[in-house]
Amino acid sequence: MELGVVGLGRMGRIVVDRCLDAGHDVVAFDIDADAREDAADAGATPAESIPDLVDELGDEKRVWLMVPAGDPVDAALDELAPELDADDVVVDGGNSHFEDSTRRAGEYEFAYLDCGTSGGPASAELGFSLMVGGPQWAYDELVPVFDAVATGPDGHDRMGPAGSGHYVKMVHNGVEYALMQAYGEGFELLHEGRYDLDLEAVANTWNNGAVIRSWLLELCEEAFREEGNDLGDVADHVAGGSTGTWTVQESLEQEVPLPIIYQALAERFDSRASGDGEGRFARRLANRLRYGFGRHEVARKE
Repeated sequence: MELGVVGLGRMGRIVVDRCLDAGHDVVAFDIDADAREDAADAGATPAESIPDLVDELGDEKRVWLMVPAGDPVDAALDELAPELDADDVVVDGGNSHFEDSTRRAGEYEFAYLDCGTSGGPASAELGFSLMVGGPQWAYDELVPVFDAVATGPDGHDRMGPAGSGHYVKMVHNGVEYALMQAYGEGFELLHEGRYDLDLEAVANTWNNGAVIRSWLLELCEEAFREEGNDLGDVADHVAGGSTGTWTVQESLEQEVPLPIIYQALAERFDSRASGDGEGRFARRLANRLRYGFGRHEVARKE
């Protein structure tokens, strides 16, 4: 299959590389000339603009957007719209708000698939988990690409109509906030408690057969191995996007109580206003975990 990819940052470049490795043809565009050149070196056909990218594609045009949520998505779609028709498909692989995705699906002639993408840059080798919303026929058309970008056929599915893919990803991120907070609090008690424990050894032991084993727990083990038992100079400052906030807002709309997710979100907000003191061990671990799966910059104590 031939795929156009717009946006060649960390995540977009993984889409390009995994598609190329699976034998697909890729036309790639980014506003950064170096990013275009690097993609060309990897085997993609570089495009100088979005219209140029569309011109390079065949009669059935399949385009994957991996650009920041919000205005950049709308700008890219507006550039694509005059070049595409009802038989063409655009995938939005970023963290768009699900209501924006529902709106976009109704604004354009081409088929729009909202694709929640989980795994982060750390999943470059194994592949992503993809949660897709939109028309069934458009999803079916992109299955070969989804197979390549995801962990395989089991790593993606159609969640439902437009908006559902990004809705499921939004809730996924709320759950992620809560899990990180739970691991952080558990290790904080172990760190501050009555025994002098090797937290890397604890994490490793839990990850071999324990009920709470997970990839996040593997990343806890990595954090203690690389930063030390006390997490070194990792700061009590947990950054993050909007998806956790959106999850809590939706819970209020639907009158569904999410006390654990809300508390995890509140802890993140508090970490950003708590100053430069020692802070909470739990939040320092969450800070480091974000690097583990997303390669986000680790805030460090000065």
